[in-house]
Parts: sequence; structure tokens; C-alpha cells
Amino acid sequence: MIDNIGRVDRDTPILLNEPMLNEEGPWGGRSASDASGGGASGDDGAGDEPRNPWTQPPRRKPKTVRAAGQPSIEELIRRGRERFGGKLPGGGFGQGLGGRPVWGYAFAAFLLLWLATTSIHRIDPQERGVITRFGAYAGTLKPGIGLTLPAPIDVVTRVNVDQIQSFDVPASGGQNLVLTGDQNIVDLAYSVRWSVRDPELYLFELAQPEDTIREIAESAMREELSRVTLDQAIGPMRSEIEARVTLRIQALLDRYHSGVLVQGVAIRQADPPAAVMDAFKDVSAAQQQAQGFLNNAHSYAEQVTANAEAQAQAFDKVYGAYKLAPDVTKKRMYYETMETVLGKTNKVIVDTPGANVYLPGTTPVPKAAPAAPAAGAGQ
Repeated sequence: MIDNIGRVDRDTPILLNEPMLNEEGPWGGRSASDASGGGASGDDGAGDEPRNPWTQPPRRKPKTVRAAGQPSIEELIRRGRERFGGKLPGGGFGQGLGGRPVWGYAFAAFLLLWLATTSIHRIDPQERGVITRFGAYAGTLKPGIGLTLPAPIDVVTRVNVDQIQSFDVPASGGQNLVLTGDQNIVDLAYSVRWSVRDPELYLFELAQPEDTIREIAESAMREELSRVTLDQAIGPMRSEIEARVTLRIQALLDRYHSGVLVQGVAIRQADPPAAVMDAFKDVSAAQQQAQGFLNNAHSYAEQVTANAEAQAQAFDKVYGAYKLAPDVTKKRMYYETMETVLGKTNKVIVDTPGANVYLPGTTPVPKAAPAAPAAGAGQ
């Protein structure tokens, strides 16, 4: 049957072969005699009138041949309703379960997905989540699962606090000429390592963090090199300069409330400019030669000093023995001295008056007679 809104009730079968004789059309009803074809003759002039479409017998539609066992459309719809318990979506496009529109379910699913993705945050152990509420700082999420208000009310920015970042000076690998304290120029290359200590300060206090840290590092390095000489900069004070520059950079960044921790500064190159490299090598060679002479002189002076100290200690020992027995010590010192002086000579000295000493390999020399007194000497 056809209801008032033109929708066909699928449960009620329609007999297409049965003529609808008793239905009234827009041109009025039709009697049984008219239905039998009495008005079809042309004697009474009825053939000149227009034919009423509602009084025409319905045309039979050709029957379609279905395959054996294939259900009809009505059967499929009926089975579907029975499977869903009589709640099969109906009503056309845009209708959901129970007659509700499909876009309502889609909006509800989108709302739940939006709340889940913007309100629940998983923060890794090396990260911190900075919360901004309408653009203002509202808190920091620790590692784990955190809850916030949905976006765009709360926005979470993840910051890695364990990652060590670095940059090189100069960045392009060219020359970086720095003036030293003795008015010399050194070509310096170094790197700076840093990490994030306070995420909230790092995000809100520095507009361009890496550029700011680079400029502060260059300023601190030039300040420290202005206090040392060229030889100190390229020689033994490199490690001390690195430590001083690290402390200076950290002090300046803390003054700016940057939230950055400086891990260290490493000097990779400290050489004179390329234009004066040959002359600098000659000067360095001369300085090394002069330093070698100075080292030899210091070594000889240390040997002489050590020898003198040893002799002084020996004299102190002899003086101590002399105070205990002066005569014996005098004779011993005399004998040791004469043995040292005459030990390498061929002379023999006998201190005995009137003695004629004969030594093998020598000829004895007679003693000369005493001279006679001159005449008249006794007068």
C-alpha cells in the first residue's frame, strides 16, 4: 500500500495484475459498466471525449527471470531487518541508526578523537613538555603521561633537555682572526657544547638561542685572548683559556636568564695567520734554539752548584774532626795535601840536614867544600 507521504510499505504486497476499478481519479469515479467497455462505442459520442488515465487498466510489466535460488530485493531487505533486530538504517542518505543523521555520529567521533589527541600527552624521559594557555606559560609536564586542556586552549611544546648541541666558530671553516694581549694576531677555531637546563626560560627568554649563544661565546673568547700573549694562546695555556671561556659564557647566559647549560669549549686550532706562517716558523726555530742554550746553561750551573755543595759538606766533616784533635788533623791534612801535589812529579825532597841520599838511576852529587875565609877577614 502507499501511505500519505508517497512511501511504499514493503511489507504489503501490491497486486499489479488486478485492475483498480473502484479507485477514484481526478476526473471522478467510474461505474462497472464503463469498466466493462460500454462507453467505448462511438454511438453516444463518448469516443470524442479524452480518455481518463485513471480508468485505464494497468499495464503488466514484463517479468524478469531470476536465477534459481536468487532472492528478490524485498527478500534481501526483509532478511537485513531481521538480522539487525528491526533497526536497519532507513530513510535515505544522511540517516543513521534509529533514524538519526549520520553526520551526528561523525561529529561525536571527531570530538572524542580531538579531545584524546590534544588533552593526553606522553612525555619521553629526555623531554619536558612546556604548557602554554592562550599563549602564556601555564606549567611544565614531567616525563610520563600528562593531561591538559584541549587545544587550542592549552598547547604543549616538547623540549629535549638531554641532547647536547654544539656549533663551530667559525661556522664556514674560514679564518677567525683574534688579537692577543701582546698585539699579535692568532687564527683561532673552537667549538662550544651546550644543552637546555630550564625549558620554560629557553623558550620564552631567547628568540634565537643558537645565535645568541654563538655571539656570547665569541665575545668571551676575544676577551680572554686579550689577556694572554701569542705564545700562551698557542702553547701551554690552551686548556686554561678553555676553562675561563666556559665560565664566562655561563655567567653571561645566566644573566640573560636563558635556561642554557654550557657543557664546555674546545680549541681545535690556534695558529698564526697563513700570510706570516713562514716568518713565524723562523722565529719559533730561533726561540727554540735560544731556549736550548738556556737549558744547557742551567744544567751546567746545577752541576757546578752540586759539586760545590759536596765540597762544602766534606769540609764541614774535616772541620768537625779538627775540633776534636787539632794536631793530628793538621799533620793528616799536610800529608794528604803534599801527596796530592807531589804525587805526579819526579822530584824527591829529603828534609834531613847532612844526609847523602842515593836513589837508583841517579848520580850522587858530592857536597861542595866550604869556602875559605878571605885574607884579612879576621882583621
